[in-house]
Amino acid sequence: MTAPAPGEYTADEIMTVAAARALRDRVTCFVGIGLPSEAANLARATHSPDLVLIYESGPIGAKPGSLPLSIGDGILATTADTVVSVPEVFNYWLQPGRIEVGFLGAAQIDRFANINTTVIGADYAVPKVRLPGAGGAPEIAASCREVIVIVRQSLRTFVERVDFVTSVGFGDGPGSRKYLGLTGAGPQRIITNLGVLEPDRETCELLLTGVYPGVDVGQVRERTGWDLRVAAGLAEIEGPSAAELSALRALRATLPADGGKGAPAGGGAAPLGGAAPLGGAAP
Repeated sequence: MTAPAPGEYTADEIMTVAAARALRDRVTCFVGIGLPSEAANLARATHSPDLVLIYESGPIGAKPGSLPLSIGDGILATTADTVVSVPEVFNYWLQPGRIEVGFLGAAQIDRFANINTTVIGADYAVPKVRLPGAGGAPEIAASCREVIVIVRQSLRTFVERVDFVTSVGFGDGPGSRKYLGLTGAGPQRIITNLGVLEPDRETCELLLTGVYPGVDVGQVRERTGWDLRVAAGLAEIEGPSAAELSALRALRATLPADGGKGAPAGGGAAPLGGAAPLGGAAP
């Protein structure tokens, strides 16, 4: 079967597929609503059927047959291996490092992968925009063994320095996580509608490591608020297969007519808008 061409899928679709591919079978994954949930459930429907989904509300091993509308959606509890209290999710599972992968969204992210989902503007008391807030994101960023961030790339989201540090990525650079006592490895992949960024092992600064078909480095740099460095041997990420697109679209078809656009992405991120053409993020 011929693989779909770039014009046959949206930026959101390839972003979700790329995130799903990052999830290995039989790992534990702390997942929120929105694109993180789509990616995790797509992974379960394709290459990782034994992925263990954990939601903040208490379901462990959830196996929803449709995309949940919120962390309180009953389908999570009714399909889970077990349901525990919220304090147990955080105190027993998350904080001791028992969860391998955490998904986060972001309203802003900076060169050291620090995340803001709290306020836009320099004045916390009188911000330009007050966002949904932290939710469980700070604990996820601190304690999951690794973190994957899913966010659309634009000058509004990829900033030199976040207006407020809701969830620590790599702080001010090397040594910050250790100084703060954060036990997890921090963000290891930032998956956007243009490609993938990963932290440099020495400087902790985000590097562009891969782009999607039809996207060039110039497009990514135009939507980045700092002088973005590019990894040697920049990869072109394979587009979604017909099977991946079919599975994703079947999942999305289970949502209400508005596509769940009012639901925030995992970890308290700003609401997701409608699907955009590939490379179509607003600057």
